[in-house]
Amino acid sequence: MKRHEPANSGTGTTAMGYIEEGAAITDIVGRTSIDPKRSVATLSDNASGTPEPEHFDVIVIGGGQAGLSAGYHLARHGCRFVILDGSKRIGDSWRVRWDSLRLFTPAAFDGLDGMPFPAHPHRFPTKDEMAAFLEAYAARFSLPVRNGVMVDRLWRVGNRYHVSAAKHHFTADHVIVAMSSYQRPRVPSFAAELDGNIVQLHSSDYRRPSQLKDGEVLLVGAGNSGSEIAMELAPTHKIWMSGRDVGHIPFRIDGAFGRYLAVRFVLRFLFHRLLTVDTPIGRKVRNKILHQGGPLIRVKPGQLAAAGVKRVPRTIGVRDGKPVLADGRVLDVANVIWCTGFDPGFSWIDLPVLDAKGDPVHERGVAANEPGLYFVGLLFAYSASSTMIHGVGRDAKRVVQTIMERRRAASLAGHEQSMQRAA
Repeated sequence: MKRHEPANSGTGTTAMGYIEEGAAITDIVGRTSIDPKRSVATLSDNASGTPEPEHFDVIVIGGGQAGLSAGYHLARHGCRFVILDGSKRIGDSWRVRWDSLRLFTPAAFDGLDGMPFPAHPHRFPTKDEMAAFLEAYAARFSLPVRNGVMVDRLWRVGNRYHVSAAKHHFTADHVIVAMSSYQRPRVPSFAAELDGNIVQLHSSDYRRPSQLKDGEVLLVGAGNSGSEIAMELAPTHKIWMSGRDVGHIPFRIDGAFGRYLAVRFVLRFLFHRLLTVDTPIGRKVRNKILHQGGPLIRVKPGQLAAAGVKRVPRTIGVRDGKPVLADGRVLDVANVIWCTGFDPGFSWIDLPVLDAKGDPVHERGVAANEPGLYFVGLLFAYSASSTMIHGVGRDAKRVVQTIMERRRAASLAGHEQSMQRAA
């Protein structure tokens, strides 16, 4: 059997600005109550002492906003389901991000189905506030989240799906993989050739400026994560930003025009309704976003220039232990932060549903050629808002509706077979 990487939790981290990155409000922090029994997977033993797998109608893998959204809709249909998450605590996938991170969207667009975000609608929540919100959301709807359960393999035997997570074994008729495509940090192979005295971090490991040495910083990757980190570091370090211009939203999301008009238009109409797989422009933009990334959301090129950030070409290799740019220049820097994105990280799915790049093959979250496998939280699964907090609920609802339709069809077919046998 091939080696599988374990599933991460939640929707993962990403250099893409479309993933909302936030936390939860001070008035709910500290008083979230989660049933501790939900945090431990319990298995019954048979007479031989071998653990019997627990069976559910639906297993949801990932306990971030995508998994909790799926859980909300499953609960409304009365399904017997469980949400498996590798983190110790709901919301941890947000807590581990850099200290100063705030969501790219105001609180008015940061709630999940059934529960608005408890903050002023124009405020941009912090990552820890988003984490606490997710924890409160799970508690409010009594969602059966089991933390500390890291899935290492998913496979199918007949019509039943099997999920293993270390000593735990589960089975289900349907499985929802509620995770983004950003699970494994991507760093170029030549990074290993850099001088050992250079501090190297992937953006997913960056927390605060004190992690870096005095001296110049090379940020490899000019997307949202790289731009946000550049703005934080610019007051104390000389910053080189390597990579192509990814474009940007042409207004300030925190300005009056953005707050009262443009943000709603972009998020509710453009990203949610127009840019979908059903429209020609949506399919064109989808292809660009999947292969090149999305535009800058908060930081503008002019702000980077004003802060002293120097734009340079791509980083293509190493010479004498120092990074080399595409124009031949060699930079003598003390730090390198790789804002180079993530690989999908779905190799633990032991089913023929991944393409050559490791991305799931699906139609609006319904896996191809697998009768009970679904995905929620993938980049542009249906629209540009699929990985945004305000858009993930719609995708989750549709996937759950598909599951319910298939369950009803299977029940009807079984009833008809029973009637035929009785006749």
